[in-house]
Amino acid sequence: MSELLFSGKARPHYFLPGTVWEAALKRTRWVFEEFEGRVSVSCSGGKDSTVVLELARIVARERGELPLHVHFLDQEAEYEATIEYMRRLRDDPEIRLDWYQVPFRLFNASNHADNWSHVWDEDLTDADYIRPREPGSIRVNDFLDGHGRVIDRFKALLGAINDRDGGASLTGMRCEESPNRRVFMTSTASYKWATWASAGKPVKNPASSHPRDARTHYLLHPVYDWSYRDVWHAIESNGWDYNRFYDLMFRYGVSTRAMRVSSFHHEESMGSLDYLQELEPKTWEAATRRYAGIGTYGHVGEDQYDERMKLPYMFASWSEYFDHLVDKLIPDPEDAKRFIGQRDKARRALSGFMDDEDIMPSICGSVIGNDVYGATTEKWIAAQKHPDSVAWWTARREERRARAFA
Repeated sequence: MSELLFSGKARPHYFLPGTVWEAALKRTRWVFEEFEGRVSVSCSGGKDSTVVLELARIVARERGELPLHVHFLDQEAEYEATIEYMRRLRDDPEIRLDWYQVPFRLFNASNHADNWSHVWDEDLTDADYIRPREPGSIRVNDFLDGHGRVIDRFKALLGAINDRDGGASLTGMRCEESPNRRVFMTSTASYKWATWASAGKPVKNPASSHPRDARTHYLLHPVYDWSYRDVWHAIESNGWDYNRFYDLMFRYGVSTRAMRVSSFHHEESMGSLDYLQELEPKTWEAATRRYAGIGTYGHVGEDQYDERMKLPYMFASWSEYFDHLVDKLIPDPEDAKRFIGQRDKARRALSGFMDDEDIMPSICGSVIGNDVYGATTEKWIAAQKHPDSVAWWTARREERRARAFA
């Protein structure tokens, strides 16, 4: 496979000179050398992890270390196109895929009465799941925490998989996707000089003084400074295989930067339910049978989950609407406290330049979208604090007040 050289003037990025392609390939080679080939790829089936997988394949081929070790934590509520892509990887002789279909809990933002879906529930059979489990998949969750309890949350479970694999795990995490990611991937080094890394649990290994042996594993993000344009340019120019759900989203009109491939019912991917029933009707039908709330979303419609929705005419203010939503929609008092906390945090963080009537629509959208733990709200607050956003909201606020006193 020929290596892609980005044409034209190199786009500015962090630390290394040259193009982002050259920088990412150099980083990947360094990781393989540094960890003596003990490298795996964490693949979700999305475009970013696809690029990282193919970069790692290039380096593994150069070093004569194929097949490349890849792991995939299946969330059951996955697009069929994602599963088809993972099957192609599984059948690729240059890939050794660990396909995890183990029981764990996943947040179900479509259901206000019960926030948890039990992925690959052991009390069910293949006929009950969204789709049958794959031949040869790993089905036993034998990952335990420090207290001997089974790890049953996605992030912690993925961390446990990385712990077991050890060494370095390459991911497709990129700065462009989040202000918080930009901060932590460009500020403090987590492995030697590399800021584009994060470390697993500390371990005691008196036989070695090498930094790689100080932790159970390291996550390294070699494409952290790529834009989504770089990602698609690399896939197209190299003719790499990828998840074909992106093609369906493109034809449907989803903006390129808004395209996501992940479990479709957690708080950060609810928007995909707007088009899932049209793009993959069989997946939609299976999902509505399996998980409560997904069908309700389809009946209610996207307008009620849109942060830019209009204030219902029967409410005098967004604050009044928020109180109504929390009272009538959120049955758990602890969850209600979390939403009130989100509201108060947004007001404190943004009060210097945003009026309450601009803050509260997004917080109401958070309640309707059941973002109990505030993942989307946190990102929204961070985005509003960008200098360009602050300037825009400040100008809007002053203009509104000028009209009020005219």
